[in-house]
Amino acid sequence: MSLLKTIDTNPQFSPRDSKALPERLIAGDPSFKTWALDEAKDGLVKSGVWEATPGETRSIKGETLEFCHILSGVVDITPEGGEPVRYKAGDSFLMKPGFVGTWKTIETVRKIYLTVGG
Repeated sequence: MSLLKTIDTNPQFSPRDSKALPERLIAGDPSFKTWALDEAKDGLVKSGVWEATPGETRSIKGETLEFCHILSGVVDITPEGGEPVRYKAGDSFLMKPGFVGTWKTIETVRKIYLTVGG
């Protein structure tokens, strides 16, 4: 097993399809695709590619830290009680443990993610 992993941003295998949980849906009818690429530390560290169509949902990280790098699309992320921050292709950000806010996909977004914990 190699300890070096290249992230394929266009995986050739079928993604896991999902929808927003009803209790997290704010607006629209977003659908999600997840290509899980790697897992380590007994599932505490996960990476992959994720895609979402337009809509707005509540984002609750709990004990999970998530690093995101936007490959395409546009999103507005608004921390609870804060102002929206816009991210687009080429931008990277962290949502730290305890983050609560909204995720609004403006244009279908694709990102690389790395989660730790949770």
